[in-house]
Amino acid sequence: MGQTKTSTHKIKIRTGDLVKVISGNSKGSQGKVLQILKADNRAIVEGVNIIKKHTKPNAANPNGGIIEMEAAIHISNLALIDPKSGKPTRVGRQVKEVDGKKKIVRIAKKSGEEID
Repeated sequence: MGQTKTSTHKIKIRTGDLVKVISGNSKGSQGKVLQILKADNRAIVEGVNIIKKHTKPNAANPNGGIIEMEAAIHISNLALIDPKSGKPTRVGRQVKEVDGKKKIVRIAKKSGEEID
């Protein structure tokens, strides 16, 4: 019939985060998250998982040809970079009180540093 949606869990990586690829063809490379595809549990990371796409001529690309672009990579293959040490880390959540209001912030498990 139609596509079945996979069960999604809490995605701890957000757009703009600096991540490192921990498995797959692009293992070891770092990049900034450009987009999160929540329904597929995937992310598009700058300069990671590069594919070649054959395009027909169009308004944006009058000659057509082969363009290189980033493909989505599964979030389980990504680890957030710790802002303090620069090494891959897991992400935790912590409740903080700011100006009398409770706010949930993300923290790096390795250093305890807050992630913006």
